[in-house]
Amino acid sequence: MKYDFKTRVNRKGQGSLKWKDMYEKKRDVSDGVVPLSVADMEFKHPEELISGLKEHIENTVLGYTGPTDEFKQSVANWMQKRHNFKIEKDWIVNTSGVVPAFFNAIREFTKEGDGVIIMSPVYYPFYNAIKLQNREIVDCPLVEKDGYYTINYELFDELSKNSKNKVLLFCSPHNPVGRVWKREELEKLAYIIKKNDVLLLSDEIHFDLIMPGYEHTVFQTIDEEIAERTITFTAPSKSFNIAGMGMSNIIIKNKELRDKFIKALESISAIPTTAVGYKACQIVYDKCEQWLDECIDVIDGNQRLLNDFFEKRFKNIKAPLIEGTYLQWVDFRALGLDKEKLEKFMIEEAELFLDEGYIFGENGEGFERFNLAVPKEVLEEALERLDKALNRLKK
Repeated sequence: MKYDFKTRVNRKGQGSLKWKDMYEKKRDVSDGVVPLSVADMEFKHPEELISGLKEHIENTVLGYTGPTDEFKQSVANWMQKRHNFKIEKDWIVNTSGVVPAFFNAIREFTKEGDGVIIMSPVYYPFYNAIKLQNREIVDCPLVEKDGYYTINYELFDELSKNSKNKVLLFCSPHNPVGRVWKREELEKLAYIIKKNDVLLLSDEIHFDLIMPGYEHTVFQTIDEEIAERTITFTAPSKSFNIAGMGMSNIIIKNKELRDKFIKALESISAIPTTAVGYKACQIVYDKCEQWLDECIDVIDGNQRLLNDFFEKRFKNIKAPLIEGTYLQWVDFRALGLDKEKLEKFMIEEAELFLDEGYIFGENGEGFERFNLAVPKEVLEEALERLDKALNRLKK
């Protein structure tokens, strides 16, 4: 490999939110423990990004900054090359993150009391974006069979016929269950969306992180009609671990939707002004694709290590291989622990700091989400601690 995915970076005291949370949960954490919770990576950045940012800072003024034509072309090129997603540069709307962007969309395109459809278990800010803005969560739970999740089309059709439930907040690839939706699955969903006049908010922030053998389809590329009723949320933040740069690319083809979305951002002064964020996005899209490909290979190796660990040592605990993201959804329900006891067991007995399944919805109780974007050695040590803790639990 050209890039370094083995060096451990100690982020204690650097302001990392998940490291801070770990020490708040357990002050006396053993040396070397790395949290496997919040979805950012524990890898060193590619040298192209570091050197590119250094050069940029040395030769620019970090004042109020907007997107350049060169930046927008880099975004358009990436979408075309990586996803066969042909966009126009004026479709791109920049925000400080995908989460504030879908907060903005829900605020603008629904009224208080309206329903927003989600498919749980799902990324927990979806719930906040709906509840905190006095909209109603309308759940169309995914159907799980032997660790594999599918969409309940019949229920979605029924829910979206209701005139108050005209927005679907969709996760693709799906976080936390790791599904990469097949094109035929999206086509079936698109048919119902069009039939029932639904606005599609498609969170595709993990769309670059697809495991070998799978292919991501950008939802709005299904057909022209679905493209006209879709807001696609993308960012380089998960793919290249630059969430701290505050940079997302929201793709909106429909000019009426785009103008309303921008006006809503302006009404709360939410237009980003981060000079470094624009440049970071441009650099990774132009120069760091090989780093991403190698990163995916490391993540795939880690998920197989995790899967193999449970298959060989604790067959009653299920860790199915993921199709996309770098987050593995592990089913601990066989332990018979309620959510509080399971969380306490992970922290106190195994020194594992994960994202608890229940934060993704009630049907996530008994599950844990593992962040796989760590050096292999870190994951091996975490699994050894878990092995000892599970063996003590059996006694």
